Amino acid sequence: MAKQLVIFKDIGRVDYQEAWDLQTVLNKELITSKRSSEDGIGVIPHQLLFCEHPAVYTLGRSGSENHLMIDKAGLEAIDAKYYKINRGGDITFHGPGQVVGYPIFDLDRFFTDVHKYVRALEEVVIRLLASYDIEGHRIKEYTGVWLSDDNVEWRKICAIGVHLSRWVTMHGFALNVNTDLSYFSHIVPCGIDAPNTSVTTLQIELGREVSIAEVKSRLKDIFAEVFDFDYTN
Repeated sequence: MAKQLVIFKDIGRVDYQEAWDLQTVLNKELITSKRSSEDGIGVIPHQLLFCEHPAVYTLGRSGSENHLMIDKAGLEAIDAKYYKINRGGDITFHGPGQVVGYPIFDLDRFFTDVHKYVRALEEVVIRLLASYDIEGHRIKEYTGVWLSDDNVEWRKICAIGVHLSRWVTMHGFALNVNTDLSYFSHIVPCGIDAPNTSVTTLQIELGREVSIAEVKSRLKDIFAEVFDFDYTN
């Protein structure tokens, strides 16, 4: 059986709304392809987008606005935006120095299991961290990828939140590479208010600034391995 084909696009640093609009268009294109095909699956390639965003907070459908601890004037003071969006999960931050990935995949052509899909996204990041000799972990109660030296104190390095329509995905993951963590002080990250949790970056863990381009290149290859697809133009 031939592998699935995915178009990869690095869209650079882009406003959050612009990226969200692009995801919406690509998501609808895949859904339209499914509806118009005889087998109900469709044939156009999936899409994988990588980008960075200017400072922005996003709140998922199940999140609480109380987890944003800054008002409109405060947002303006730190030059950050705020959006309520249609992914799952609570509140998170996106900003420069972070690699954000948006898979627009038709899971009917991979597997129709949301839990498995989220675990696969975590696996991509865990393998990326392993390439830097860092051990990434999952926590049963929470999505995302975590680090721990003692299995008591946990540092979150990657947030995950997704949305599906007719098994076509959008949104995805945000990996802290060289991110300014001061922005996280204005939120309850992912709605997790536990004393033994914090946020970290690849830069902090390695003790050096990390090439965003290098991280994207590794992530791109690992995505193809985990989901077993080929890239196409």
